[in-house]
Amino acid sequence: MGARKRNKASELKEAKKTQYVAVLKNNPTSPRKVRLIADMVRGMEVNRALDVLKFSSKEASRKVEKLLMSAIANWQAKNEGVRLEESNLYVKTVAVDSARILKRLRPAPQGRAHRIRKRSNHITLCIDSKTVNETVK
Repeated sequence: MGARKRNKASELKEAKKTQYVAVLKNNPTSPRKVRLIADMVRGMEVNRALDVLKFSSKEASRKVEKLLMSAIANWQAKNEGVRLEESNLYVKTVAVDSARILKRLRPAPQGRAHRIRKRSNHITLCIDSKTVNETVK
């Protein structure tokens, strides 16, 4: 590996130490429905995102709320002495990817059959802490 790649790899490794990730695989909801919820909370402060998810009427918001709680628990495991309110945590990224699709057949008129696709997804949620860089003049 060249020096440039090695330096970039070490930079990425250092950046990942401040990010805390939670992953939900094979969630039996269509990715389109979950992306609506993901777009609502992306970039939000963690406590505000929890409030938005708690009072949302969408079914997918319950799963994303639980996933966000898991990411917060991952953060608390590494930062034991720090309070959640003082840490400036925010939802950095939420990625919703398509997972396996169950294919079923439904009877249709005149002896035909239509294919029903039951979709599922993978959700990856990453939280990070905002660092305030103040310049002193």
